[in-house]
Amino acid sequence: MMPENNHSLVLVTGGSGFIAVHIILQLLKKEYRVRATLRTMSRQDEVKAMLRSVGVTNFAGLSFIEADLSSDMNWDEAVKGAEYVIHVASPTPNKIYKDENEMIQPAREGVLRVLRASRDAGVKRVVLTSAFGAVGVGHKHHQGPYTEKDWSNTDANIHPYQKSKTLAERAAWDFIRQEGNGLELATVNPVGVMGPILGNDYSHSNETVRQMIEGKLKSVPKIYSDYVDVRDVADLHILAMVRPEANGERFIASSAENLSMLDIAKMLRKHLGEEAKNVPNSELPNIAVRILAVFNPKLRMIASLLGNEMSTSNQKAKQLLGWAPRSAEEAIIATGSSMVKIIKEQMIS
Repeated sequence: MMPENNHSLVLVTGGSGFIAVHIILQLLKKEYRVRATLRTMSRQDEVKAMLRSVGVTNFAGLSFIEADLSSDMNWDEAVKGAEYVIHVASPTPNKIYKDENEMIQPAREGVLRVLRASRDAGVKRVVLTSAFGAVGVGHKHHQGPYTEKDWSNTDANIHPYQKSKTLAERAAWDFIRQEGNGLELATVNPVGVMGPILGNDYSHSNETVRQMIEGKLKSVPKIYSDYVDVRDVADLHILAMVRPEANGERFIASSAENLSMLDIAKMLRKHLGEEAKNVPNSELPNIAVRILAVFNPKLRMIASLLGNEMSTSNQKAKQLLGWAPRSAEEAIIATGSSMVKIIKEQMIS
């Protein structure tokens, strides 16, 4: 049974992000009070516009505060009075970094900053948005689906984003054990996140769909991955926040269907018809991807995943929390439909 909501205050970090906005939407629907952190307060109207686009009309329960993971400023004020914190904010893999520490340090220090402030303010539980990148990367000969018992191998040659998620999550669990002082923690580790796009911030999985629809990808890499709908990711965060049995646990957010990028292309063509006429229907040889990645830094994470087993189990979230995710196909088509709309709107403007 889900505990009844007593209009508790929930702090959501990185409030303008793809996953965060869907979490805020579901919290408001459940009549929680929500305080969202933004790096700049000028994005308040943008967040409200995203929520308005899916039917939110009453913003009385929503407030904003400026806070940045790289600074102590305002974090004490941000967590004040909050019963729960959902820490979503993290550096994005879309940026190109000269040094991996430019991504690793802010992710790790940011997590510790939020946990410290939460502990000191008497927050009951923090739910950390981690990633599959902290579970199943850097293993050459892994057999069968990854589970929450698995951790990525940071000694292997893995992308800085995945390394940052792994080291940040490990730092969080170490903090709870060593100096948490009763603060509870749960983590949600999503695979590739698809689903309805409400604004300009969306996941790198969504960006790939956009490139397919726009015809920027003539062929796709031979990568097999699991996917999940952002609405189900948001739902899992809230289950992990309130369910007593979620304390101290990790949860992989996945539909547990392993798909190639060519499978995704086929789904887009099947459902979007003429809108998907530019979607590729062939695969790029692995050697070509590796060569291109030498010259294009944005391809380096993709190149590092070639030939990797990346299937996952979602049994823990389903059995322990009663989580029931949508199919990968529904999530992917929701992304495709959103992208078609966004592309059309941008062409008009």
